Amino acid sequence: MGGDRAPDEIIAGAVRARDELGVEIVLVGQPEVIRATPGGDTFAIIEASEVIAMDADAGKSVRRMKDSSLVRAAEAVRDGKASAMISAGNTGATMASALLRMGRIKGVARPAIATPIPVPGQDLPTILLDAGANAECTPEYLVQFAQMGAVFARARFGVEAPKVGLLSIGEEETKGNPLVKETHKLLATGEWIGGTGAVFVGNVEGRDIMSDVADVVVTDGFTGNVALKTLEGGMKALVGSLFAAFESTPEAKDAAATLMPALLPLYAQLDPDNTGGAMLLGVDGVCIISHGSSSATAVVNAVRVAHEMVVGAVVEHLRAAITTA
Repeated sequence: MGGDRAPDEIIAGAVRARDELGVEIVLVGQPEVIRATPGGDTFAIIEASEVIAMDADAGKSVRRMKDSSLVRAAEAVRDGKASAMISAGNTGATMASALLRMGRIKGVARPAIATPIPVPGQDLPTILLDAGANAECTPEYLVQFAQMGAVFARARFGVEAPKVGLLSIGEEETKGNPLVKETHKLLATGEWIGGTGAVFVGNVEGRDIMSDVADVVVTDGFTGNVALKTLEGGMKALVGSLFAAFESTPEAKDAAATLMPALLPLYAQLDPDNTGGAMLLGVDGVCIISHGSSSATAVVNAVRVAHEMVVGAVVEHLRAAITTA
């Protein structure tokens, strides 16, 4: 029921995911709306009479709207009726419902949103966390984000020794605000690594996020979300400018016909819909948060990510890593 293009694109994506991936899907929401949408009547439905709006207050809505689709989805995972939940709706409410209904993994202070950022020319992305769950953090929170990010990199992308970087305004350990400086001291000790196999590579800068300098970049949720949205906006502006240039003159159109086959793979790699969504790390269940403007393709890829996280037992790996550390 959530997302700028719900329910049509959500259900269209669910149909494709079921048919293409062979994954069983249950839709959560208002039955009359779901069944009136093409493809909706072919799924099992968990009824939920309320819908949390995209601009609603997250905490208040989850506590008051106990029959909302987000709350019911989180309860389905908690109760074993589903293996994972996926939403393109209100991000804060998605996180709150997962946190309040699934609970945190024992020992986790705060959950974090782990977003894969594509790296042009590379098969592996950079995992940015926290991408918006916690606007205010302590150094201890960031150290735990490093642990969880490293486990995620190993379980999701097969990185044996994830390189973890701390986002700052300079590579030197003396750079950054008090939060960054204190976190650097803690990460540099290596005591947090435990069984994650991680390697701390020191401070990294914003320009390093879309490079292979680090596999995991750790920051607070405020900075992470600003960085994420800046990258999205910059890439959107660049792609728009390129297409405008290709259409500007007959000569440019001819050049575009030659360049397009080479540029399309890069465009596909940078398209957020092909990422599918970010995982909320630290809650006791799989929760995938998709972009608010998710298309059917994004929903398919979100289901793919959720399925891989369940099969790869990421929550169990996180639990073991936190306990060990």
